Amino acid sequence: MNIQTPVRLSGAEESLVAQLESVGAKDAAERLRVIGLPTRRVESYHYTDLKTLLSAVPPLAEVANDFSAPAIDIPGAYRIVIANGVVQSTSTAPAGVIVGKAAGSVLTTRDDVIVRLNAALVAESLSLELAGSVDPVIHIDRRMEGPAAHVQSGAKIAIAPGAKATVIETVSGSDAAHMGNAGSYISVGDGAEVTHILVDVSARQATHFATVEYRIGAEANLKSVVINAGAHLARVNVFADFVGETTHGDFFGLNVVDTDELRDITIDITHGVPNTTSAELYKQIARGRGKAVFQGKINVAVDAQKTDAKMMTQGLMLSDEAEILSKPELEIFADDVVCGHGATCGDLDETWMFYLMSRGISRADAETMLIRAFLEEITSAVEDEYISEALSGIVERWLKKDA
Repeated sequence: MNIQTPVRLSGAEESLVAQLESVGAKDAAERLRVIGLPTRRVESYHYTDLKTLLSAVPPLAEVANDFSAPAIDIPGAYRIVIANGVVQSTSTAPAGVIVGKAAGSVLTTRDDVIVRLNAALVAESLSLELAGSVDPVIHIDRRMEGPAAHVQSGAKIAIAPGAKATVIETVSGSDAAHMGNAGSYISVGDGAEVTHILVDVSARQATHFATVEYRIGAEANLKSVVINAGAHLARVNVFADFVGETTHGDFFGLNVVDTDELRDITIDITHGVPNTTSAELYKQIARGRGKAVFQGKINVAVDAQKTDAKMMTQGLMLSDEAEILSKPELEIFADDVVCGHGATCGDLDETWMFYLMSRGISRADAETMLIRAFLEEITSAVEDEYISEALSGIVERWLKKDA
């Protein structure tokens, strides 16, 4: 009989166990007590050792009374606020938009600590149904407000067959050492065209985790964009399942890190049926002692013939102490596929620097121009003019930070 011995818990792990027990999630508490937070020995967390990195956990969040300004202001958008995990009252929804609440978490059961914590601690989630094409942008404004708190939230978004929509989720809040965990489940109906953006611009001293799950139907088109530019410790899990044929997905992402920050984007894409295509482009830029992490895996099932999937990750290092860690993977069980992955990493091109400086441009301005050019593919991936400008603004603020 094999009996697991509980690990020695850190202060953060003890706090999480106590919080899980306080809400009656005894099975989740016992599992955490036995295995603890993931260390470098857990392959999917090899570069993001939460047992070491997570030093403290703030108390569970209380109801928010005061609200900070929206992280991103999108003219004409329909905004829904989730403050400290609670769905707030909203204005009249646009035609075809049905807003409600669902009990508990929306995420699929997975052997992942971030998912398990969200599943155990989320009391209610936003339920959002788009019954047809929606003209205004849907803005889900997730807030972590007040003093430092542990905030869990969820959103389930269902896009009807044939619908067209743009949904942006932002994570922000008060300037405190919050710890957040946001879950999103997006089902894309047959023939739908969807753009989904997740932007973390939470407080610099915060910790934030997020999980995004996509279920993509037949003849659909999905564009996914993730921007990590907020919390000092951040990790986003992206899971995508292609369940209908003749479907395409574009996946973009950006980590920008500075000082001693660590930001991680980990994706897991499964092509489960024939005749689907995907393209993944993730970029990372690091300066100071910052660490940027990208892990990407494309799975092609045995029946998923005629899959075409290509993954690329590119890194730009702006200091000798910065780290950029990339791990792209392919796991292919079908034999009639076109799949590939690539990774590049380097510093600014001195030839281009010389070219710009020889025309009277200062070194600092030349560096900024080249960095903007490197990031342009990500910030311009969204067709909506206001969102694209907002993403560019986030990059501009990061470029000027500590300048």
